[in-house]
Amino acid sequence: MKTIPFLSLLLLTTLLQATDLTQYINKQNCSQIIDKQVYTICYDYKAKGAKYLSYTLDGKKVNSVNIKKRSKFYTEKNLPLKYRSNPKDYSQSGYDKGHLANDASFDYDEKVVSKTYSMANIIPQAPKVNQKTWIKAEKLERLVASKLGSVSVLNGVVYSSNPKRIGKNQIAVPAAFWKMIYNDKKNYKKCFYYKNDNNMNPKADKLKSHLVDCNSLVVI
Repeated sequence: MKTIPFLSLLLLTTLLQATDLTQYINKQNCSQIIDKQVYTICYDYKAKGAKYLSYTLDGKKVNSVNIKKRSKFYTEKNLPLKYRSNPKDYSQSGYDKGHLANDASFDYDEKVVSKTYSMANIIPQAPKVNQKTWIKAEKLERLVASKLGSVSVLNGVVYSSNPKRIGKNQIAVPAAFWKMIYNDKKNYKKCFYYKNDNNMNPKADKLKSHLVDCNSLVVI
């Protein structure tokens, strides 16, 4: 019986466990893929919003500076005009401008953090979720990056077949969204799922209550 050298076996195991972003972000699955250098967006023209968004955080940069100055939200010029969202779409909508690539994870450089204010990176989020619960998962990704040296993040957005829409540009409101935080080399992976509504008690909400099996996050 032929034996497999230990190093080859170790490499094979690593490959089997590796997270394959291409099953989420690909030309068949995305109306347009936008490379913002520090993060990548799988954009959905029908929803006029992101479907998936991925990035990797450097543990040495995260929380190293914490720049206070923030950019204004701006329309994404890489998108065709008819598929763009505008900050004004959120006016009196009842929804927050929710970051997928959150600004606090990129506030080590002024030019870098400004990229997170592209409206292509923004989805309508229920205020309680955006301000009180989703933020806990965002803090975790920075903590993990600091402890492991780096961490990768994949955010997924779930739209219903007939979503509520807001603003002049008719931006689709997600039914839910999720965050995968992982470092394949360190065998770390955790996933969190959030319903996009205000029917929750922020004080009673715990991060672990949103923890789900990553295998349950079906590619849509």
